[in-house]
Amino acid sequence: MDAPRKFEKPPAARPSPQPPEGCLAVAIRVPVRIVVLVLVVPVRLVWDALVAGGRFLYRTVLRPVARAVFVWPWVVLWRYVVVPLAKALGWLANLLVLVPLVRLYRYVLTPLGHALTWVARQIGSGLAWVYARVLTPVGHACAWVVNGLAAGVAWVVNGVAAGVAWLGRYLLVVPAGWLYTWILTPVGHAFAWCGRGVLWLVRAVGTGVGVVLYWAARILLVLPAIGLWRWVLTPVGRVLAVVGREVWDALGHAWRIAGHISRAVGRVLGTLFRWIFVEPVTWVYRTVLTPVGHLVRDLVLRPAAEAARAVGRVTRQVLGAVRESARQARADFRRMVFGEPRQPEPVERREPMADDTRTLGRSTTVLTKD
Repeated sequence: MDAPRKFEKPPAARPSPQPPEGCLAVAIRVPVRIVVLVLVVPVRLVWDALVAGGRFLYRTVLRPVARAVFVWPWVVLWRYVVVPLAKALGWLANLLVLVPLVRLYRYVLTPLGHALTWVARQIGSGLAWVYARVLTPVGHACAWVVNGLAAGVAWVVNGVAAGVAWLGRYLLVVPAGWLYTWILTPVGHAFAWCGRGVLWLVRAVGTGVGVVLYWAARILLVLPAIGLWRWVLTPVGRVLAVVGREVWDALGHAWRIAGHISRAVGRVLGTLFRWIFVEPVTWVYRTVLTPVGHLVRDLVLRPAAEAARAVGRVTRQVLGAVRESARQARADFRRMVFGEPRQPEPVERREPMADDTRTLGRSTTVLTKD
């Protein structure tokens, strides 16, 4: 019983229920859509006509003109001016700059750099010997002297610092601590207690004034503003929202309906244009111009082409005979003036002839044969 259920079509999803609309939206919708449709249909017809005309103008006029005016001049300029000029400049740069620089680097700078490297290496070796044999012992001796002087100065400074610290403790620190503990601390506590009292009084007065101002602003400003927003602006905004939504929906429906009407009008005009112009022109082309063209081709153009080809063949044969006669005359004149050309002498071949070649029965070759 469960097998046939696998081939059953699943139930379609139910659309979500739309929220109920008010009577104001229903009352506004029909007249608004009628008025908007009457106003939008001419605009859509004009718009579709302008779009069709613009596409035709772009395909037949603007694109060829733009290609002829902007594209091809740049192509010709790039192909026949920029590219040859760049190749010429590259050849000149290679010949006048790159080749001299390579030769300068290879035959001048490289040997000079090797020489400077050898000189710098020799100078570095001498400086290293001076550092190791002269400067290092002198530096060690100076360091020993400086360390001794630093130790003496440090001992003297430590003694002076200890005396100054003892004097500062008993002349400054101890009297300052006694003054802070027995005089400044009680005075500071008294000032702090007075400040807390003044702060509490100011806070109490400010709280009372703030409560009074809050209730005054609430009664004089907030409650009237809430009433205006709740009982005036909100209903008016809802009505305007309903009207605006219905006008927008009406514009959308009217634009789509006007598109269908414009498409139908365009098809009617296209059919009339095809019946009035295209089909008669096609009939004239097929029934009149094509037979006439075939007749002209068979009776006039083909015989003329055959005659032209025959004339061309005869002309080429005559010109070939004339060239052959001129070549023969030049050869006879050259032979009469300079004599017969010298024949090339035969060159002795390295390979022997068929009778003297090496065979499997003999161990001699052409070079070792007597």
